[in-house]
Amino acid sequence: MTNSIEMAHVVLVTGPSGAGRTTAINFLEDAGFEAIDNVPLTLAPRLFEGPSLNRPLALGLDTRNRDFSAIQMMETIEELASKPSLKVEVLYLDCSVDVLIHRFSETRRRHHLSPDGAALAGIQMDLDLMQPARARANVLINTTTLSPNDLRSQINQYFVPQKVKKLAISVQSFSYKRGVPRGVDMMFDCRFLRNPYWDKGLSNQDGLSVAVQDYVAADKNFLPFRNQILTLAELVIPAHQAEGRSYLSIGFGCTGGKHRSVTMAEILCKDLQLSGWHVTIRHRELVTQRDVHG
Repeated sequence: MTNSIEMAHVVLVTGPSGAGRTTAINFLEDAGFEAIDNVPLTLAPRLFEGPSLNRPLALGLDTRNRDFSAIQMMETIEELASKPSLKVEVLYLDCSVDVLIHRFSETRRRHHLSPDGAALAGIQMDLDLMQPARARANVLINTTTLSPNDLRSQINQYFVPQKVKKLAISVQSFSYKRGVPRGVDMMFDCRFLRNPYWDKGLSNQDGLSVAVQDYVAADKNFLPFRNQILTLAELVIPAHQAEGRSYLSIGFGCTGGKHRSVTMAEILCKDLQLSGWHVTIRHRELVTQRDVHG
């Protein structure tokens, strides 16, 4: 009988300062990797002496390490790559000298290898020290002309399995009286729909009840409103996912945050669920939250 051992995925992210290494690590973290940046080279192998990893790991290595040497960096890379329990890939972020100079000028940061403030000298030294790692790289991404979204897209293409690329969607209802929630990407005002609050039999119920939902759905504007939102969602959500977004927030507001907004949030949640999306729904004024998986 052959024993099958599942190898832990480790991406060593490196490259000259200013080329986008930290941004790349952040994108890998968004995609589900555990991320550890600027690990001392002598300590990196010890990260794998304990229990096995339960998710992929992005490890940042660069010349900012104390007592850095190119030889030690390559020894660390080869030591990790030789471990039978690890699948190790080296991602190298490259960039032209001119653009690196421009980026340091924009941020007004001093290059760590150029204490006298001359960015060019530090950049050239950084590139020289990184040459062995560049030659060893499994994946080389040149960020000279890339936008952050372009970089995210390339990282997803190389390192993110399709099964974890699904966009997570948050749907929430709220009351305008208590203020608009922060961080909402798409917001819809439901106050033009007929209000169950004025119906004595429904005022004490909320949009989770079928009776309230039926009352709101009887409004002549309800169906066009729902269909327009769904059409927009079907356009926007895949487009956001294609841009590398990992999360999208949709909000529905009404006066009290109890009837109309809750109804619309519930209905859109079900529509998105039927389309196979992972949805978290929260009714702020009802203090109700749950996950819905497509």
